[in-house]
Amino acid sequence: MHKLLALDLDGTVLNSAHSIGPTLVEVIEEISRQTHVVIVTGRHHIAAKPYYDMLGLTTPIICCNGTYVYDYATDSVVNENSISKQNAAEFISISEAHGMKMVMYARDAMLYSVKRPIAYMDSLLEWSQTFPVEKRPNIQKVEDFHHEVQQTEFVWKFVVEGRDIDSFANLPFVKQNFNGERSWVDRVDFSAAGNTKGNALSDYIQPLGISLGECIAVGDNHNDISMLSAAGLGIAMQNADETVKANANLVTEKSNDDETSLANLLRELLL
Repeated sequence: MHKLLALDLDGTVLNSAHSIGPTLVEVIEEISRQTHVVIVTGRHHIAAKPYYDMLGLTTPIICCNGTYVYDYATDSVVNENSISKQNAAEFISISEAHGMKMVMYARDAMLYSVKRPIAYMDSLLEWSQTFPVEKRPNIQKVEDFHHEVQQTEFVWKFVVEGRDIDSFANLPFVKQNFNGERSWVDRVDFSAAGNTKGNALSDYIQPLGISLGECIAVGDNHNDISMLSAAGLGIAMQNADETVKANANLVTEKSNDDETSLANLLRELLL
């Protein structure tokens, strides 16, 4: 019997227009009334909140590829394995020396550089402006990442982009202290060593008395492989690449742009 459903957001629950179809929303809401549903995402909690609200969930959320568990109801971090400020400062210095573009995920904000902005962050900033001020995700351009490290309680992860991203990821300090998850051709998400979605899901279910064998996990990208392979039933989206699909038990018939494909499969398995 399946007791928990772990869902990735981007490329899985979200379609290419970064929205969730009404049929899928309805099915997930219905499932959540009888099964524990948890979002497991690479996103910061501030950027996941609109979709969490859309799905009507009340459970904590696993963010930044397993870096921390966040409870929206109490605005609190349930547990975390964040990047130490010392390691964050060293990482920033190395990335700047290698000419990399970077986003820093701080406690309650996503920060990117005025001098070397990552293009997709401008779009994300525009997206954030569509929300009322009181619900607006905190996305900012900053002058100095070193200053921001000292101002925040936690550094969750860095997103780094550049032509030489593979060489950067293989630098001794980076390899020793960080877990890298590729999120685009020239882009890698770096969190503290040991952080994966699979590890976070395993920790999350322990106090619930649920085993990994009783979990269903759904995802589409390489950062989802750890939880797809750990869960009793791992489901890859049709839009996933062959490596991801090879680590899943099932593959949806259609991509994330056909909401009925995932909705029908989840209905069949859990309702």
